[in-house]
Amino acid sequence: MSFPTDLEIAQQAPIKHIREIAEKIGIARDDLEYYGKYKAKIPLSYLKEDKIKKAKLILVTAINPTPAGEGKTTVSVGLCDGLNKIGENALAVLREPSLGPVFGIKGGAAGGGYAQVIPMVDINLHFTGDFAAIEKANNLLSALIDNNLQSKSRSLGLDPRTITWKRVMDMNDRALRHIVVGIGGAQSGIPREEGFNITPASEVMAILCLSKDFKDLKERLGNIFIGYTWSKKPVYARDLNAQGAMAILLRDAIKPNLVQTLEGNPAILHGGPFANIAQGTNTIIATKMGLSLADYVVTEAGFGADLGAEKFLHIKCHYGDLKPDAYVIVATVRALRYHGGAVLKAQYDVADLQSVQKGMANLLKHIENARKLGLQPIVAINHFASDSQEELQFIEEACAAVGVRALVADEFTQGGEGMKDLAREVVRCAKECGNDFKPLYSVEDSLEHKIETIAKEIYGAEGVNYSQKAKTQLKTIEELGFDKLPVCMAKTQKSLSDDEKKIGRPENFKVTVREFEFAAGAGFIIPILGDMMRMPGLPAIPAAELMDIDDFGVITGLS
Repeated sequence: MSFPTDLEIAQQAPIKHIREIAEKIGIARDDLEYYGKYKAKIPLSYLKEDKIKKAKLILVTAINPTPAGEGKTTVSVGLCDGLNKIGENALAVLREPSLGPVFGIKGGAAGGGYAQVIPMVDINLHFTGDFAAIEKANNLLSALIDNNLQSKSRSLGLDPRTITWKRVMDMNDRALRHIVVGIGGAQSGIPREEGFNITPASEVMAILCLSKDFKDLKERLGNIFIGYTWSKKPVYARDLNAQGAMAILLRDAIKPNLVQTLEGNPAILHGGPFANIAQGTNTIIATKMGLSLADYVVTEAGFGADLGAEKFLHIKCHYGDLKPDAYVIVATVRALRYHGGAVLKAQYDVADLQSVQKGMANLLKHIENARKLGLQPIVAINHFASDSQEELQFIEEACAAVGVRALVADEFTQGGEGMKDLAREVVRCAKECGNDFKPLYSVEDSLEHKIETIAKEIYGAEGVNYSQKAKTQLKTIEELGFDKLPVCMAKTQKSLSDDEKKIGRPENFKVTVREFEFAAGAGFIIPILGDMMRMPGLPAIPAAELMDIDDFGVITGLS
């Protein structure tokens, strides 16, 4: 008998009215802003600093994933359910999915199997409109820029050649990476080259995620760098008086969204930056809201720990004054096979102890990195049907040999019941392990030092090369005074290096910074490594081609 699909499980699950979920965590039903029966926004008045300091924050990250991903969200949801199963007051705080992956290769981001957040279809599609609001705010600034370019009476004297701001859309559409706008004569504006980023990689998304409150949001929006005047003077969004109108569009988007797990436990979804080309974590406000409402908050950082977790720690913790109390690394047997040389899907779904033994080097590097950061990791082995007992035992023993506890996570088929052992270990570690995150660099360090520190200490590189374009941009960043900001590396998720073909634990390599972008409003610098693009493309067979909806509104193919 075949296992039901994620969508079938979600559609058959009993679902409670969102006011019942809110009541479990002390939110009055009249305070909720309802989006139907099963979704609601939480007012910012529920942020309580005194409670935030007392609650425990659990960060879930992973080894470098296979192309299909290794299930951090599924483990995070399952761990939340497992903590509630053992009697703890726990809440999951996750990111919102992007339509790019939903219709592309990875599918949705609402968990899977019996460890999902629901209503799954709503969450994976338009949800509460946060992404649309971010797009509109971003593209409003684009419209104001182009309007000012053609203005005769109120022009700032912007040099069109220096404009760095791009429009955004929440879809994988490679044709929009490089475009020309303003053609068609004087009625259509000033012709110039432009382009689109995908919404999760936008600076407005990053700003929403890193803002502490509405005042901070407006200040960050005003600090967005646009370009230079003809006289070489830097121009910011505040020079266009754009921040007020942009903030209006984000009035509701700044409030966290409340939903539930399949087991009726509360979950907050808010913000959705990618981790390979953005900072990869949910909003500071959502995380602090969770800590205000529960004793344990389970959150995740995208892709492998070399991306999402590193950025969570050096960017989000920096701006949010946060520290994780427990640190969970998700690993799968199939990913270890992959890093051991079984790179074809047909191979990494077949038991192969030798490949697992070889691929273990990748997991050990992430364990090593955690300890460099002052954290004692726990390994969650996300269980798949193709795992052999021999492979699982090897992973547990190899972790034990370096003083780390590895536990099998069975959330996909058993929900919270299959996560109770991991939940108990997380509680123990949060209380006893003495986790005390210490950043690997100071924001006051030079930009080159910060990049080199991440490359050497986290990736295992020997050093960093810079293209001529990147060297020129380094000088510009220093002249603008942005070099004292944290670093948000844009790098492939498939490898510890900047070359996706270098699997396992590569050695004797250098990474290359191709170019820089900077997010002055969000507050970080973006070194772009290798061939990373901030507007992804669709795969040869997009997931969208396998989706449909019938005459009764029943959706199929969404996962």
